[in-house]
Amino acid sequence: MAAFDTDLSEERIRRAVEAGYWRNERIEAYLDRWATTRPAKTAMVDGAGRLTWAELARTVERVAHGLAAHGVERGGVISCQLPNWNEFIILLLAAARLGAVVHPIPPIYRASELRFILNLLESSIVVVPGTFRNFDHAGMLAALRPEVPTVEHVFVARSAPGAGMLPFTALTATAWEARAGRRGLAGSDPNEVNEVIFTSGTTGEPKGVMHTPNTVLANIHPVIERLRFSERDVILMSSTFAHQTGYLYGHCLTVVLGATGVWLDVWNAGEAARLIEAERVTFTMGATPFLQDLTGVPARHDLSSLRLFISAGAPIPRPLVRDARARLGCAISPGWGMTENGLVTCNGPDDPEEKVFTTDGCPLPGMELRIVDGDGRNLPLGTEGELLVRGVSQFVGYFKRPEFTRESYTPDGWFRTGDRGALDRDGYLSITGRSKDLIIRGGENIPV
Repeated sequence: MAAFDTDLSEERIRRAVEAGYWRNERIEAYLDRWATTRPAKTAMVDGAGRLTWAELARTVERVAHGLAAHGVERGGVISCQLPNWNEFIILLLAAARLGAVVHPIPPIYRASELRFILNLLESSIVVVPGTFRNFDHAGMLAALRPEVPTVEHVFVARSAPGAGMLPFTALTATAWEARAGRRGLAGSDPNEVNEVIFTSGTTGEPKGVMHTPNTVLANIHPVIERLRFSERDVILMSSTFAHQTGYLYGHCLTVVLGATGVWLDVWNAGEAARLIEAERVTFTMGATPFLQDLTGVPARHDLSSLRLFISAGAPIPRPLVRDARARLGCAISPGWGMTENGLVTCNGPDDPEEKVFTTDGCPLPGMELRIVDGDGRNLPLGTEGELLVRGVSQFVGYFKRPEFTRESYTPDGWFRTGDRGALDRDGYLSITGRSKDLIIRGGENIPV
């Protein structure tokens, strides 16, 4: 089993708890709450069906016991390369029940990436679709098995499994929770690693970003407060759950709110518009191309329920913000963040137009920014330089790469983002570019 050595110190824990940003919560506790207080409310919808909060909780309990019966223990790694399907969320919550570590894998990753990350993480369970977007994921895993010796079980969702694999329904259709001799479920620890998500970065090697329940939820609560989310929201997520955008603001935000999540597995602006109308979606989030595509959809769908679109992950042309706000009739919130720290800045619903149209927002509570020159000296307001960040939603290190972690911080503890930007006198950030070049393809960052 992999060892998760982090840079999390007792001093950091103490400061964050005393400041009220780390609440020592467990996301599975929210699932229990909504299953009890709003059992019949729809929790999530995908192309295959919908689950209420009570149905979701029962399914998660069953899958957690099923995974335990297949050898998953506290701290064990479950790798998942599913599209935005209900099964992905079930798996994430079942892992939390077990105190296991989830490892979301983008659907575009292929054998070379999987060979590297599965061996690095020593994953014991891998969950894949049979085929997705005409690619045979089950066949890829079958060919990889001899090269990933720690993988004990491969579960295949929504397709017949290959030889030596199991259907995902083996977890959902068997009453594992009623079996004699079943173990108790440990649950997650607020300060233990519960997610490792890989980012392309600029090192030439994917880096495993480690997060805990505290670092994740320290981002979710300020987002809820600034953007006035509530259980009445309906969240459309088309960014993959294997990116921090989908993981945080599709999965985590929906569960914390007890809201309704609507999942889209392949981005299509026309289908997104149909879902907004049919499900009365109030919020969605995605990179600039998603906003641009949705803005250009012919006006034959009723999008009046949509109140907010957060656009982050790539530079946003300022005229697009104006156009989108006028054509979609909702608030547009440009924002900035990273896998390492989630959404760090965004615009609030009451921000002046000049801020919305010309900046990427101001920091969320608990986060701080600096703009420095090549020697690490603070630059005057309005001057472009290297962007540094620190705060409560910052990750707890790169998995098995302490040298990358050390190199990513200044001697006084500020994280080097690799982005360039400028701060105005009100503390609003404008991203101006990257310190190192990246290729962006289909919303994925690829190091040159």
